[in-house]
Amino acid sequence: MKNQLQNVALSLLAVAGLASCAGLGSMMKKYDKMVTYEVKPNPLEMHGDTVAVNVSGKYMPKYFAKKVTLIITPTLKYNGGEKALKPVTVRGESVTEGSGTTVKFKDGGSFSYTDRTAYIPEMKNCDLVLKIKGQQKSKSKDFVEKKVGDGTVVTPLLVKNDEKPLLGKDNFQKSYPVSQTTEVFFLVNMSDIRSSEVKGASMSATQKFIEEKRVTKRFVFKGASISAYASPDGELSRNDNLAKDRAKITAKYYMNLAKGKAKDKNLMLHGGEVETFYTTTTTAEDWDGFKSLMQTSNVKDKELILRVLEMYPDGEKRESEIKNLSATYKEVSEQILPKLRRSVTTWNCEQMSRPDDEISKLAASYPDSLANEEILYAATLSNDINTKLSIYKNADRLYGTDWRCSNNVGYCNILLNKSVDAQAAMDKAAGLNGNASEVNNNLGILARWSGDRKTAMDFYKKAGSSSEVSHNTGIVNIRDGKYSDAVNNFGGENSFNAALAKVLAGNGDGALATLDASPEKEDALSYYLKAVVGVRKGNAELLINNLKIAINKDASFKSKAKEDLEFFKYRENADFKALVG
Repeated sequence: MKNQLQNVALSLLAVAGLASCAGLGSMMKKYDKMVTYEVKPNPLEMHGDTVAVNVSGKYMPKYFAKKVTLIITPTLKYNGGEKALKPVTVRGESVTEGSGTTVKFKDGGSFSYTDRTAYIPEMKNCDLVLKIKGQQKSKSKDFVEKKVGDGTVVTPLLVKNDEKPLLGKDNFQKSYPVSQTTEVFFLVNMSDIRSSEVKGASMSATQKFIEEKRVTKRFVFKGASISAYASPDGELSRNDNLAKDRAKITAKYYMNLAKGKAKDKNLMLHGGEVETFYTTTTTAEDWDGFKSLMQTSNVKDKELILRVLEMYPDGEKRESEIKNLSATYKEVSEQILPKLRRSVTTWNCEQMSRPDDEISKLAASYPDSLANEEILYAATLSNDINTKLSIYKNADRLYGTDWRCSNNVGYCNILLNKSVDAQAAMDKAAGLNGNASEVNNNLGILARWSGDRKTAMDFYKKAGSSSEVSHNTGIVNIRDGKYSDAVNNFGGENSFNAALAKVLAGNGDGALATLDASPEKEDALSYYLKAVVGVRKGNAELLINNLKIAINKDASFKSKAKEDLEFFKYRENADFKALVG
């Protein structure tokens, strides 16, 4: 009897062991029929240098054994390697060890999973597979590896590296105004110009000015403005005539100089011999001048006199009240009034700059002869980037403390894709003026080229909000996966990158309109992007027509489209297959 009981016990243990293994084994046999997976999006997509993987799994009722644990490891497999993502654990309802999603045998269940991994170029063509290890107590078995998705759509990488550097602009002017002022003082009630005035400092300086400038290249006397005044003492009508006479006599004096009637023929001034060269204005009673001189004088009772000016707008009343201050009026008549009996001539001149052809020749043959603004301007006269670079290098040699010179050397090297040379020049410019918008914009470009998008954005923020800076910021936004920000930064710009941002932000129609208005609209890449819009809109005709044009313009788009997972759903389309082979 005892032996019979032992045999029964052993039989029961054997059955239990078989049942135990059968749970995991049964799951492996029924796996394909009773388990489904969904990957969103599929194909996988790259955004901001990252591939996100979202997998959900569903187990049918009466499939998941109560004592089984599954360790699922989503893995990206590509040519030359693979990238295992974080595992997810799913377990039967009787498993108490560890953690994970529990699935009941009777009802079935599901799990959802999300992970991210850094994108590498090899992932452009990859398979998303699930590697599953089943465990039941001390036993473990590997399920057959299962492919659940494809990778990877990399449309953001179509972004053009067409950043816009900023030039430090010159302040060159084709001409610039030059003026000379001459004061002539007259005796009371007189309008003739005394010899002492002719020999005085003001008129002597003017005579020297005329003598020098009349023979200066590209110097033009445009005209002269004469303002003549009488002091506010005496009758108004007499002062009015006196001021007019002083204006006329002053003009006549200079007309005589211009006609060569002066002893010094170097004072002859072409154009100044005619009356129309001069414009005159007169002030019969110069109360404004009187007030100004009084405010800065040491005249006794000046505050009282200034109050009289404020109290009485009438000239005669003012004069009467001031004369009542007999002792003070003597000071006024000696210190103030003589300075008001005058004419002031302003010579309006223009210095013309060197003509463009002369500047260009000197920039090439004798750059050292050019002033700072001239040599910066000279570079703008050439359309050849290497010629510009040569000129800016000379500018940097000659005027090395001007940040614009080194900045513009960097500008040219950026356009020539010479990042090392550009960085050296921009570092110098930053040392001279690190706050300049142009410098920060250009440093931002170089930072982005080096792969440091965060630093690039820091520079762009310092650079301000010009259209160039916004364009460059939009490129970083695309690479960061911030497509709405990119759309905002590109604004109303009609360019390929602006259209790409709209595609990635989900505005296919807007992208098509932008491309059609863009100067890049006939580029093969623009037609390729239109084909991508066709995919996303589900418009096969739009896709095929534009992809055909792109391939006709550039045959390399044939193989590109064949590999591009944007077109994954159309790989079996007859028209698509005919295009890509």
